[in-house]
Amino acid sequence: MSMQEGNHRTMDRRTFLRYSGILGVGVAFGGLMPVSESVAFNRKLYKVTRARLSMGTFAAITVMHSSRTEADEVIGDAFDEMDRVSRLLNRYQSASAIGTLNRDGYLADLPSEVSEVIARSLHFHKASGGAFDITVKPLVDLYKEHFAAYQRPPSEAKVNKVLDRVDAGALRFDGQSVRFAKEGMGITLDGIAKGYIIDCGAKVIERHGIKHALINAGGDIRAIGGKDSRTAWKVAIQNPDKDGPYVDTITMMNGAIATSGNYEVYFDREKLYHHIVSPKTGRSPLESASVTVLADNVMDADALSTAVFVLEPAAGKRFIEKMPKTECFILTAADGKKIASSRWPSA
Repeated sequence: MSMQEGNHRTMDRRTFLRYSGILGVGVAFGGLMPVSESVAFNRKLYKVTRARLSMGTFAAITVMHSSRTEADEVIGDAFDEMDRVSRLLNRYQSASAIGTLNRDGYLADLPSEVSEVIARSLHFHKASGGAFDITVKPLVDLYKEHFAAYQRPPSEAKVNKVLDRVDAGALRFDGQSVRFAKEGMGITLDGIAKGYIIDCGAKVIERHGIKHALINAGGDIRAIGGKDSRTAWKVAIQNPDKDGPYVDTITMMNGAIATSGNYEVYFDREKLYHHIVSPKTGRSPLESASVTVLADNVMDADALSTAVFVLEPAAGKRFIEKMPKTECFILTAADGKKIASSRWPSA
């Protein structure tokens, strides 16, 4: 997750509808359109969609409502809330809560949002046996800086030296403050923050009494109800090569999905070194090309998709099978094999 502010854009209609989570089969596309849509869905509801850059990706919010004007206002309020929370969790801004923590190694009087995300991160660290670890920042920074300077991965000795700083168990967190117990530690919430931010936007929509809405931020999706009381949202799982057909499609009436993949941010052409690193080995897991997790909220789905990617397919599937109301879909890197948990809801 790269927290970056963006402006309104235009994009081709096919891309816009894909980001909106409403791409249908057999529909003709063409021409350019603004990143917005407002049309009658049926006799009672308008479908109003607005999309813009948020959290370094295109985010689209679709609201199905009887009033176009109210739908527009709700979407604006949701984007405002997502922007507010993004600023708190942005590790790239030195003045943010996370930026201050990484600089000083200590932060008191934690904003409630930051405390909630750290607490949930530590929960998943324990549940996953350490596979999900927000203290991998020194490792991610090492790979980014070394590839930028030398166009090759760091040596095993350099990785092992930095690996000593990766330890979520060395976070001293009491809900109100957090401190690093080891010199040179740092945290990145890239594996969970985007999901939490989307959930914050969804809460705003629900507080307005909206019963049917969808938020899609770069493939991390939160569904509120369906398109109407009878029609589910249809969500496609992207092919990692982005040019191939969708690898699967599911329908959703409520809930969330998030995907972690080796195609998102990588440092070498072969994608052997990417932004997901194992806190145990210090290297990028290579067995999975993408992992998609279905859960009640996007924060959980976001963290769990990262954990499953690190655990790798067999262990990751077993892990998810033990989690309540959670399913996963894994695409392997070597042969594109599809591995799904027992109740994965393919359409």
